[in-house]
Amino acid sequence: MKPHTSPPLTDSLTGPQASGMNPAALADPDPLADLRGYHLPDPVSWWPPAPGWWLLALLVLTLGVLLILWGVRQRRRGAAARAAQAELTALRATLAQDGDTAAFARGLSRLLRRFALVRFPRRAVAGLGGEEWLAFLDGKGGAGRFQSGPGRLLLKTPYQPPPKAPVLDQSVEELAALIQDWIRRNRRAGGGQP
Repeated sequence: MKPHTSPPLTDSLTGPQASGMNPAALADPDPLADLRGYHLPDPVSWWPPAPGWWLLALLVLTLGVLLILWGVRQRRRGAAARAAQAELTALRATLAQDGDTAAFARGLSRLLRRFALVRFPRRAVAGLGGEEWLAFLDGKGGAGRFQSGPGRLLLKTPYQPPPKAPVLDQSVEELAALIQDWIRRNRRAGGGQP
């Protein structure tokens, strides 16, 4: 019997050629070779905004409305003072035209009373007369000039008939300047501050 011998290795196909595979395919493949290239996400849309932007917009809108309301209120508060100053200017023009100091003093008294009724509570102003009225005016920014200065003309002059009203032009003009200053100091309700 003949011993069984195998054919030489060179004669038979062994290794990668024997299985029919390409030797390059059996090498360690690159795991990243099959990945796609970089791709960016879709850009962030500006609409609809994030909740924080909605809150900011609401805050800005609220502040805008409050600012407008505050401005309107401030304008209305100053309207009475502007009207009083305009009436004072008209009274001065009438005095310059006709020279009637008693009518001018009466006009100043009415103007001052009406302005005080607009700026202060009616119950605090309407019943005042004489020295109480002058004390009120001094307490709200007159600095004593109504009770001991040109403001004393308000007690007698407006109520005297024109021929018996011996008022000097300078005294009436001092009274007008005092009233103008008082209106300026009380242009806001509660007044007394410049």
